[in-house]
Amino acid sequence: MSPPTVPARPVPERPVARHGWARAVATVLAGLAVMALTAALGLWAAGAADLPDGAFPRVVAATVAASVGGSVELSGNAGALAQTRAGLTVIPLSVTLAGALVIGACFLRPLRHRAVASAGELAGWAARIAALWLLVLIGLALGARQTFAVDVGNGILADLTGLFAAGPRVGFTTNVPLTVLFGLMWLAGVLVLTLLVARGAPLPGRLLRLQESVRPAAHAMVVLLLAYVVAALVVGLVTAATRGHPATTCALILLGLPNLAWPALTVGLGATWHGRVAGPFGLPMPHVLDAVLRAPDVSTLNLRTLAGYDGRAWWLVVADAVLLLAVAVQMAVRSPAGVRTWQHALRLAVALALTVLMICLVGRVSAHYGLSLLGIGNLGGGLSGELFLKPQLWQAVGLGALWGLAAGFVGGLLAVPVRRRVASAGL
Repeated sequence: MSPPTVPARPVPERPVARHGWARAVATVLAGLAVMALTAALGLWAAGAADLPDGAFPRVVAATVAASVGGSVELSGNAGALAQTRAGLTVIPLSVTLAGALVIGACFLRPLRHRAVASAGELAGWAARIAALWLLVLIGLALGARQTFAVDVGNGILADLTGLFAAGPRVGFTTNVPLTVLFGLMWLAGVLVLTLLVARGAPLPGRLLRLQESVRPAAHAMVVLLLAYVVAALVVGLVTAATRGHPATTCALILLGLPNLAWPALTVGLGATWHGRVAGPFGLPMPHVLDAVLRAPDVSTLNLRTLAGYDGRAWWLVVADAVLLLAVAVQMAVRSPAGVRTWQHALRLAVALALTVLMICLVGRVSAHYGLSLLGIGNLGGGLSGELFLKPQLWQAVGLGALWGLAAGFVGGLLAVPVRRRVASAGL
């Protein structure tokens, strides 16, 4: 009699990789498309579509490169007897934010419904995206190059430039190595922040403790930043609908809305920025901000100076207090029940201080241009200008830590009855 046969144990199938090269291509193309579209619409609203020599696509490429930290350099040439000078340092944060949100969402999509992912798996998925993003950065850096002739108008300056064949030309180019370096650093920051913030994002087993200590605070700061952008968007749309100049307002929304919203957050905390606007820059900005910055000397931008032009500036303090308290309660509710109130306060203090530091670093603006002929500078008046805005860095970071400490403590206390209510409801 033959022994009974034992059925073979089914061999579990290896899960099909849902984050291969095809998904990496889709992720990079989606991020690039939304950034290019945002930049193109914003530049079109600002009037850049009328630039000569078909330069619009190259300006869009330069804007996208600058949005990820790329180094866009301005240059000038006005012949042997004249000199032009120009410089620009600004990050179009609307474009940056749009790309970060899309790339982050696409990065997480194939990892959803997972509790744990190995470090090798996450690194491999990120490496595929980074390899393709590298090609995009090189293409942007090589494509963002253009030169323009400057119209000097009528008068003595036009006569002199014509006489000496010194017609000024300005242009821009992109530093390829720096653009690639900072662009890859930007991508790494987006992917790491996405893993830290997203509640359902899988982490390696050794990093699961970050779900309790880091993730609630990081998520709270992202919510705070997005809430300020949404509030600024509502204000911008209302302004465009009621006060005219819709094209200018749309240009501001599509190119630099966080450039205004996030520094406003720090001003509401009590931080001080210094800046100046001179010359016909024509940059889209609120009237009160333009009034403060257009002074003979360097201006101080804080709650006191803003309120001197418009008393509604004090509402920034109220907005900060309400939004910080809301995200503090959310952070405490999302944290494990065993976390103490002082720990909530400390974690939010560190998170807000780092957030303010980031705002101060990416919110700096510096721009200048000018033409001089035969050693005579600032000829023509309208052919020279200066704009800069920079914060008192450590004062802002310190105030962020203090506000975070207070909001985290109060939020931890308010979260106790909320957690009890949720527990009693069986949720």
